Amino acid sequence: MPRASEIEFSSYGMNTDITCKAYGDKAKRARACVVKEIRKLENKLSRFIPSSEIGRLNRSAGKAPVKVSPETFAILGLAIHYSEISHGLFDISIGPLMDVWDIAHASYAPSRDGISQASCLVGYHDLTLNWQERTAMLRKPGQSIDLGGIGKGYASDRCIEVLQGIGITSAAVNIGGNVSVLGAKPDGRPWQVGIRHPRKCGRLLGALDATVGAIVTSGDYERFFMDAEGRRYHHILNPITGHPADSGLISVTVVACDGLTADALSTAIFVAGIEEGLEYLGRSTGAEAVLMDENQQVFITKGLEARFRGFNGIDTNLI
Repeated sequence: MPRASEIEFSSYGMNTDITCKAYGDKAKRARACVVKEIRKLENKLSRFIPSSEIGRLNRSAGKAPVKVSPETFAILGLAIHYSEISHGLFDISIGPLMDVWDIAHASYAPSRDGISQASCLVGYHDLTLNWQERTAMLRKPGQSIDLGGIGKGYASDRCIEVLQGIGITSAAVNIGGNVSVLGAKPDGRPWQVGIRHPRKCGRLLGALDATVGAIVTSGDYERFFMDAEGRRYHHILNPITGHPADSGLISVTVVACDGLTADALSTAIFVAGIEEGLEYLGRSTGAEAVLMDENQQVFITKGLEARFRGFNGIDTNLI
């Protein structure tokens, strides 16, 4: 039996690193197809591209509804759904708060007034979708949508679909910690998806076996800054308080049937904490999680007991 063609490559898009490994007769086409899909989605969903659909929606806040594609409309509808089940702890209207904190460039926390003013512009209830006209509108001037908590998970799903469409039979796509997989490896073994240790640079806390679906991690270690007094501020904001989430969790990995679901849930659980977060998890069929708290204790849901392997002496607690 001939060996399947193989390709492995890295790229950059959606403001993060992208890696892909794929097997199949058309594997050589994988890179071009993935890069093309990422560029298409970025030009549609990025709020930092003025001509994108989200860019136009944000510029029209408080003024007029904006016609969007069926794809963008569906994503916005799903985002509202996850906002509702998380009671607003996941909220794509968080753009004004993301701007005022500007974690990537900041060295100190914004003023209370700045946080308060931005918080007044956050609220998913102000995003109105017209299903007949397929339009979207933000009610207040200055409001803005940020799909950072859902867009990369969706993009990983789409890349897998595109690869499947060209005849790829086995693949793994990683978009900034949002991993989606297609099938087992050609030798029948599952993909091994590592989970980064949030406090030990260059080390993993464990790995998960995967042959289908998505694995997404949200943590406080990717983007953060330390102020002059040694206080740590990370990029996952609580839309209710206006400050970086302080739920007792430092890493949340969600396993789900698709990347969009895993992405939204990992963010919501990180903000909510273990107890409330598990309630959100239970509302999505088949979703499971690996959690690390601020004491570096690891918790895994029962459905992952046979799929998770802790590294370097990591002990786990079933929940």
